[in-house]
Amino acid sequence: LYKIQLSSLIMVEKKGEMQIGFGMIFSIFLIIAFIAFAIYGVSKFLCVNKMAQIESFRNDFQNDINRAYKSSHISQSVSYTLPKKIKQVCFIDDGYSNVYFVPKDIGCQIEGEMMIKNIDITKTISDSRTRPKKLCIDTASGKITMTIKKSHNEAYVTITK
Repeated sequence: LYKIQLSSLIMVEKKGEMQIGFGMIFSIFLIIAFIAFAIYGVSKFLCVNKMAQIESFRNDFQNDINRAYKSSHISQSVSYTLPKKIKQVCFIDDGYSNVYFVPKDIGCQIEGEMMIKNIDITKTISDSRTRPKKLCIDTASGKITMTIKKSHNEAYVTITK
């Protein structure tokens, strides 16, 4: 009689160990799905933030260039905020754009090149010794500072470090 009870106890313990309820499996699946969607949402939000910073840079920079273009002369230091992954802002004369970022890929689908109007790009890049000629300005923790210049006898604005 003792042996039968012992073996039936062992079987009951094994049966209890093997059963996981459907509710528990479904709960684990939902937790994994919520975590995945949260990670996806945060990454998309960070990309939107980067795009907003770049668009703000483009608008503010173009407005400062336009203001200098309309004045008779100016020499003004300006600062802008960019995503921290951007290490340089470069000016180049390639026909359809004159400003691009280094690195070009910062982890989001962001257009890394833009055309800024009213810049004398030839004079801006004239002192460059690189091939192709370009002027690159380094950023420091997402901040960039450059000088916007225009003299009395110039039609367009030049950029210097």
